[in-house]
Amino acid sequence: MISDAEIEQVYQFALELGKNAGKLLLEAAQKRMSGDVQLDEVEKLNSVDIVTKTDEEVEAFIRTSILEKYPDHKFVGEESYSKGSSKEYLIDDSPTWCIDPLDGTVNFAHLSPFYCVSIGFLVQSQPVIGIVCAPFLQQTFSARRDHGAWLNETVRLPLQRNPVPPLPPTAPKGCIFSCEWGKDRRDIPDGNLARKVESFVNMATELGGKGGKGGMVHGVRSLGSATLDLCYVAMGGFDIWWEGGCWEWDVCAGICLLQEAGGLVTTANPPEDVDHAPVPPAKLGGRLYLAIRAAGDGEGESGREAQERVVREVWMRVRKLDYERPGA
Repeated sequence: MISDAEIEQVYQFALELGKNAGKLLLEAAQKRMSGDVQLDEVEKLNSVDIVTKTDEEVEAFIRTSILEKYPDHKFVGEESYSKGSSKEYLIDDSPTWCIDPLDGTVNFAHLSPFYCVSIGFLVQSQPVIGIVCAPFLQQTFSARRDHGAWLNETVRLPLQRNPVPPLPPTAPKGCIFSCEWGKDRRDIPDGNLARKVESFVNMATELGGKGGKGGMVHGVRSLGSATLDLCYVAMGGFDIWWEGGCWEWDVCAGICLLQEAGGLVTTANPPEDVDHAPVPPAKLGGRLYLAIRAAGDGEGESGREAQERVVREVWMRVRKLDYERPGA
């Protein structure tokens, strides 16, 4: 078992590692902006699922740094995983690093600023450290279990804390809803893309519209990075994030950040009995996520009760998604 003192040492190492990896991302972008190098990208699944030389180089840097410092720790990285044929869930009770060297690769390819390095560390299958560095935005998010979540090491999350605002009583009306189109772009009847689009429209449509499923959210946001979506829910800038299709390296660090900021993370897929079914914690490898920002107590309900209320309101308006994977 790893002691709190050891976790603190890992945290400090991970924080510095995240910053250094972020510098590598920024340097690669700056070389392209100056015309010194051209983008070298390869499609994996399709044209929105790409890998660049930078992804691979930054993962190699992170992996080497970790294994030199902690040779007994397990390492799960997006690019090394993607090269294998198995899609098994590889997280177990071993001290494990779960890494996405470049989340938002399409953004990076277009020199859009919403990309980041994501470093998660798990103990007994639970995320206990989360580091996210978005170098172009000059934002570093960090969290350690039971020690809160932070922006640039000085600002505690969520941003509004005195007090933390309650969720709107008519939520999702009045909320910012974040989501992603995902990599499954197959044009098939009732496929994941069609179900997502229907769900997005339900959330945005006027109250009472879409057969009573209209949510009238304030806005719908798609950053192109699941990691940053979670960070912004932790900040309180987004109220809700709903997604299917992400892998554990996309969300490991962000889940730690959100939970330390007082947020809730559960499954994206609605149960049969939306009104009475329990709100379970999200499965890290389940590829289905619904996140709600921290909430202060409101009139007649606690913050947690409000979070669960909003979960049920979202569940009422979204379709079940099908992102199966073995071993999760």
